[in-house]
Amino acid sequence: MSDRLRLFNFTRRDDHVAYLWVLRAMDRLREVHQVQVDSEQVGAALAELARLHEELPFPADVRLRDRLDALHEDGVVHRFDDASRAGTLVRYRNRQSVYQFSELGYWAYTAVEGLLATRIQDANLSRLVFSDILEDLRELAVANRTGEPEQVYRRLSRLDSVMEDMGRRSAHFHVTLGEIMRSTDTSPDTFLRHKNALLAHMSDFMSELDRYLPRLDRAVREVEATGLMTLLSRAADADERPFMTFPDRLEDWRRRWTALRAWFTADGGETSRAGELRHATRTAVSGVIALLRQITEAQRGGVNRATQLRHLAEWVHNVSDEGAAHALMGAAFNMRSARHAGGAHDDDEQISPRATWWDAPGVEISVTLFRTGRAPTPGVPQPVRANRGARAALRHGQAAARAAEREAASGLARLGAYGRVLDETETRVLLKLLTRALESRTVVKGLVRGASGSGDAMAIHLVPSDTGSTIATSQGLLHIPGFRVELAGRFRGGGR
Repeated sequence: MSDRLRLFNFTRRDDHVAYLWVLRAMDRLREVHQVQVDSEQVGAALAELARLHEELPFPADVRLRDRLDALHEDGVVHRFDDASRAGTLVRYRNRQSVYQFSELGYWAYTAVEGLLATRIQDANLSRLVFSDILEDLRELAVANRTGEPEQVYRRLSRLDSVMEDMGRRSAHFHVTLGEIMRSTDTSPDTFLRHKNALLAHMSDFMSELDRYLPRLDRAVREVEATGLMTLLSRAADADERPFMTFPDRLEDWRRRWTALRAWFTADGGETSRAGELRHATRTAVSGVIALLRQITEAQRGGVNRATQLRHLAEWVHNVSDEGAAHALMGAAFNMRSARHAGGAHDDDEQISPRATWWDAPGVEISVTLFRTGRAPTPGVPQPVRANRGARAALRHGQAAARAAEREAASGLARLGAYGRVLDETETRVLLKLLTRALESRTVVKGLVRGASGSGDAMAIHLVPSDTGSTIATSQGLLHIPGFRVELAGRFRGGGR
């Protein structure tokens, strides 16, 4: 690791910008397939760059060989001695060195260039990539099912690139978002200018992720159902990397597929990386909204949070004693001493007295006890509210019902129960009396002799009859087998 970190030593030198331009000149020559170059070729490339870039900090021919040798010591470039380049004896006697990017040195150079080219404006979550991933997974399943190794390799390579790009974009976006939120105190206008676009971008990304994540999960499992080992073997067969053996390529593709699967598939209760990204994005949305509220309140009050904290720190520093400082901080942050509340468990016999506080189950505490420290009481009995209107209405209805029944009883006693159709009120009065008579009947030697029942205005007698009787009512015919009904009023003028 130390050897690789040493590749970045040129960025720590005093003239690090000059070293960077030397590497840019070598990269420019590499683009035209001049891999091994000497100092004169590098100087010519620098002169060409100087005509295009005014900020080139030094003349092309100043200490160029020393810088190339220093880059060689750092491991960024390789140095070779090439005697064939000496056209004269003088040049042959002098050292004729050529330089070439080392593999790791080129990666270090491109990493520095990537860092310098990074812009905050490029940060995004790329919600449109999910449809492409789903299409590639489906095509990958078809290619493996039909036995097309080259198509399998192309789709896997594309998926690997897309997943790497999506991971890099998401990391870049959240790092940039954290940087924006951290520096908002100094530039709230920038945050307020982009807040709507930022929230809309994150909301659209979460909606798209929620819509595609189940489909991508199924697509990954469908690909594995076509034969994962066959898939990876075909990709390793079609892989054209000549410096790796087949087992190495197979292991490399297995590692890439495991990483891709972890993005969209969750097994064993673990969350997929896409799920983690959705959670992080949702948390970021909440953070942005909270920050927006803070900024709005600060602008409304004319004082931001940082200024408030500084004033509070100043007040705490200037108080007379430590107790006042604690009281001030407690009032500012709404901090108070812990309130201990307890209660008995519903079934305390099931809890061992030796159980610790950590192991014993919790008990439910009332809100009153939690907030005030006092046990809740049932309170003062509430007075019974008198509803005179309702009571009068009920009394009036009851009197009307009793009057109707008395009138019906009078009709029954005067006209009798046979030879006519009883209305609903008369039927109800007759059934009440009939029920009382049936409840009072007695059985003598297995025979029912008769029965009687009475109400306030009328009495009923059940007289045994061989043919029984039938009474017509508004609801239908009432058959009374074995008896005939005789009605008698308990007032003057009553009859059958």
